[in-house]
Amino acid sequence: MRQEPTPLTRHLRVREDRGHTVFEFRGEIDIAAADEIAPYLDGVTARPGVRLVLDLRSVEFFDCSGLRLVYRARGRVLERGGRLHLVCTHPLTLRVFRVTGLSRLLPPHPTLDAALEHSEAASGSL
Repeated sequence: MRQEPTPLTRHLRVREDRGHTVFEFRGEIDIAAADEIAPYLDGVTARPGVRLVLDLRSVEFFDCSGLRLVYRARGRVLERGGRLHLVCTHPLTLRVFRVTGLSRLLPPHPTLDAALEHSEAASGSL
């Protein structure tokens, strides 16, 4: 069941969708935004078996602070037996993921539906 995202900060909206927690990053993800988002992301990634999607489609700027958020979330989710998917379409943000090699560890999906379908296929029928 889809629900409207809850704005937690001006850079983050969170909702549940098909058994996944979806973090929608918005605007400029720099050190100030990362500091706002980190506590919420740490809270969700502390749960065992969490199924998380990071949706970056509404991001206009993404620097190394955002990259650290994603990399940290990936590690925390994997340590706890969860799944993490990335949705990203912005060419400059995709370039950051490619140049740093993170796109090999966390391949980006073009849509939220694609990420959720990939998760369900990887998990078996849910």
